[in-house]
Amino acid sequence: MNHPNLTILVLFYSRQGATRKLAELIAQGIESVPGCDARLRTVPAVSTVTEATEPEVPADGAPYVELDDLTECAGIAVGSPTRFGNMAAAMKYFWDGTASQWLSGTLAGKPACVFTSTGSLHGGQESTLLSMMIPLFHHGLMVLGLPYTNPELMTTSSGGTPYGASHWSGLDGKKVITEDEKRLAIAMGKRLAETAVKLHG
Repeated sequence: MNHPNLTILVLFYSRQGATRKLAELIAQGIESVPGCDARLRTVPAVSTVTEATEPEVPADGAPYVELDDLTECAGIAVGSPTRFGNMAAAMKYFWDGTASQWLSGTLAGKPACVFTSTGSLHGGQESTLLSMMIPLFHHGLMVLGLPYTNPELMTTSSGGTPYGASHWSGLDGKKVITEDEKRLAIAMGKRLAETAVKLHG
């Protein structure tokens, strides 16, 4: 009997494309695991004015996340660029709107991981990753890190942390993802998918 593939949600916010590239590498890692499919989704930008500033459907790239994506996923990777050592407002706004999923335990028991990119080398990657974990813990997700069995954690001279995949994009957002960053992002996606498979028995 064939079982349907597990869907792993890769939810990200990206302005200059660096976090999106990490999301795509994590998706690559997820899809390297038999029986797992990655679902790339993003969140709309938020504005200080009250009227909607984003179209209903993005002009290009991943579709906007829907709350059903949280119900349907077997695991989730969450990514945001760093904003003063914290996740971007657009990602925080999305999580602030998930009270009904929190009350019903939609995400409880599912595996999760986090990823980020920064313009400056010491621009708050680790604090951003740690802050993104907080709402995930409240939802009952089982948050995964990157173990030091990944040798790139000891050799990277840019991004890559035990708290999650990361990238140093440079102030103009144009720094290419390094081999170490790439391997760690793929390893993160693979670890997330393998954990989801184990949890589903």
